[in-house]
Amino acid sequence: MKAIQYKVTSSMTLKEFLYDKGISRKSLSAIKQNGALLVNSENMTVRSLIQEGDKVTVCLPNELPSHNLKPFKMDLKVLFEDEWFIIVSKPALINIAPSREHPHHSLVEAVLYHMNKNEEQTIPHIVTRLDRGTSGIVIFAKHQLLHHMISKTTLNKYYLAIVHGIVKQKYGQIEAPIGRAKHSIIEREVSEEGKFAHTEYEYLKDDKRNSLLKLKLLTGRTHQIRVHLAHIGHPIVGDSLYGYENKEICHQLLQCYNVEFKHPITMEKINIIDEIHYHLEGIGML
Repeated sequence: MKAIQYKVTSSMTLKEFLYDKGISRKSLSAIKQNGALLVNSENMTVRSLIQEGDKVTVCLPNELPSHNLKPFKMDLKVLFEDEWFIIVSKPALINIAPSREHPHHSLVEAVLYHMNKNEEQTIPHIVTRLDRGTSGIVIFAKHQLLHHMISKTTLNKYYLAIVHGIVKQKYGQIEAPIGRAKHSIIEREVSEEGKFAHTEYEYLKDDKRNSLLKLKLLTGRTHQIRVHLAHIGHPIVGDSLYGYENKEICHQLLQCYNVEFKHPITMEKINIIDEIHYHLEGIGML
């Protein structure tokens, strides 16, 4: 059973202390039912008064995976792992989670296999998502409580994309609302009826045909980078949904290569960088 330990710095009720640490009512209810709350190694109720210098231990309930998940072994590239999170590099053309078209061999099932092998008594929870054709960094929390806690922190995500054409503006801001396309349940489009979406980009280099861009997501709409880049006339190379068919490249050349966040337990700044998957010269463009 995983346990989080805290040191009390001022007097308050245990409930107030736990809420202040980002533990939700739902999580607290689950902990009371199947976990434990200890103050100085003794079981306590949430109404108990705690004092400066006390040690609070939150014992998290064990978790069981869904029967729909089938763990499988793959060559998993782990970029970071501790008791609370596992961060991996996702290859292109693998789903984050099972879908109707691809019911198994998803990334979450590979992470579940990894955790089972290490005899973890919890399950992976998807924190960040990438499209099937996008590669790069994906964060998993090792317990529902940690998923909730990291959702309250600021996650900075940076991407690299190879796009059609020469991007003339070195820095740019794309602010265009995105909604579901009227003719498709999958495709998105810039639409006045859509939700606000904001993407920053920086031109890095070009090969006189295509450009390499660095991008930062400031909102998290479905297909946001792909839609925004197509909207400004520079669709991602290999993106047949928003750009052009490419016989040599079967997925969009888009990678989440850098993620930054504050660890909700250790309070350390975590900065994860994945090796660059796509280079202009690496795909025969120079």
